[in-house]
This record gives sequence, structure tokens and C-alpha cells, in this order.
Amino acid sequence: MKKISTVFLSLLLLMGLTVMAQGQISKEERTFAVKHLTKTQSEILKTLKGLSEEQLNFKPNAESWSVAECLRHIAISESALWQNFMTQPLSVDADPSKRSEVAMTDEILLGVIESREQKVKTFAPFEPQNKPEPVKDVIKEFKKLRGEHIKFAKKTDADLRNHYATLPFGTIDTYQAILFMSGHTKRHTDQMKEVMADPSFPKK
Repeated sequence: MKKISTVFLSLLLLMGLTVMAQGQISKEERTFAVKHLTKTQSEILKTLKGLSEEQLNFKPNAESWSVAECLRHIAISESALWQNFMTQPLSVDADPSKRSEVAMTDEILLGVIESREQKVKTFAPFEPQNKPEPVKDVIKEFKKLRGEHIKFAKKTDADLRNHYATLPFGTIDTYQAILFMSGHTKRHTDQMKEVMADPSFPKK
């Protein structure tokens, strides 16, 4: 009887560990998210490196953002998206019953947010003028926030697939929210490059 009880308890423990593992992102998912966050951070910093004040503030036309304005928007978004799509959703219990509401795959979501084909006007709180600090301070803030977010992605054991955020085009889970934020950085880094490719962009 004692032997049977021990086996039974072992099975229960194994089942519990299996359920716990299903509530966490996979090793592959974690690796992908960390790499994407790291890559988009490196790309934006590389793009900004060595730019003069004139280059940072150049605008191809009245409707365009400058490189500095793109940076300010990215920094605002890094904070706001994390608060709205990660901190708030993770403050409530996981809800597997809503899983069916997540219609987009990770790949499709990244494709949507990274694409520059469809231009979208941002909401007022995300406008660059809401962050008037010097560019060097905005870069410092972005690096600090992104460092914290990379650390979270490396270490978290939260059930990211069963917590959710709502976007204008549908529901995503909080793992996808990390990818969305990182893809958003790439989107506007590409916008910076478009500005820098303008024939009138200052040489120095």
C-alpha cells in the first residue's frame, strides 16, 4: 500500500508540473522574444549613432516626423505599451477560456506592426511632442526600459499565453504584446531610415 501511495503521489506531482509547464512560454518562444527585443534595440541605436542635431531634426516635409520625433514616439510607446498590454493584463488571473479570441499568429502580428505599407496616425498621448527632453535623455530612457523588458522576457514564469490585451484589430496575448512592442520599434526605426534616405537629408 505504501508503495502504491508513493507512485500515486509521484504521478500527481508529475501532472502538476505538466500543467505548470503548459502555462509558461516555451524555451523557443522565450529565445525568440529576447532576440527580437535585443535586435530591435541594437538597430535603433545603430541608426541614431553619430547623427548631428540638424540630422536628428530634419523633416522631409511638414507632415513627416523627424528622426528625433520617431525616437520620442518609440520611447513613449515603450512605456505605455508595457503598462497597458503587460502590467495591467498580468495583474488579473489567467483565463484560458478566452484563448479562442486570439486570432492572429505571432508571425502575422509581427508582419502587421512592422510593415510600413499602411500608414496609421498615432493617438494623441503617443505624439512626439509629449516628450520634449533632449535626445540623449530620451535614448537613455529607452535603453533603461528596454533593458528591463529584456530581463523580464528572460526570467518570467508568467502565463503569457492566457493573459490578454485588446488592440483595434483584435485580441492578442501578452507574449504577443512583447512582440508587438518590439515590432513597433522596428517599424519606426525603418521610418527613421526613410527620412535619412531623403535626398535633402543633411550630410552632417
